[in-house]
Amino acid sequence: MMEGSADIPGHVTLAQAVTALAESSGGTSYAPMIDRGTLQVGLYAPRGGDPQKPHDQDEVYVVMSGRGDFRNGSQSHAFQPGDVLFVPAGVEHAFENFSDDLYVWVVFYGPPGGEATG
Repeated sequence: MMEGSADIPGHVTLAQAVTALAESSGGTSYAPMIDRGTLQVGLYAPRGGDPQKPHDQDEVYVVMSGRGDFRNGSQSHAFQPGDVLFVPAGVEHAFENFSDDLYVWVVFYGPPGGEATG
C-alpha cells in the first residue's frame, strides 16, 4: 500500500471530516477531504433536503450514519449505516426521507462521463 504524499492525507477519520464540514464557510453540506487526480473523497451531510444534481463522474456513497430512501435514476431503495450506493455519471439521484443524522462518504472518480462499461 502506498503512503499518502505530504499534501494528500492517507488517513481521514469521520470525526475529522465532521469537524471540517462544521468549520466550512457558507454552511455547505459537503467537505472534500482527499483530492488526487480524478479521485475526490468527501463527507456529505444534507440537512432538510438533498439539492444535488447529476455529476460528471461516477460516484460511490458509503453510509456512515442515518437512514432514509435513495432515489437512483428510476429506482429507489431504503438505506442504513453500512450500505454502499453507486451512481453512474449523469444519473439523477437524491437522498429522500432521511434522518437528521445522515453522514455519507462520497467518492467521485474516473473521467467525465464515467468509467467505460463492459
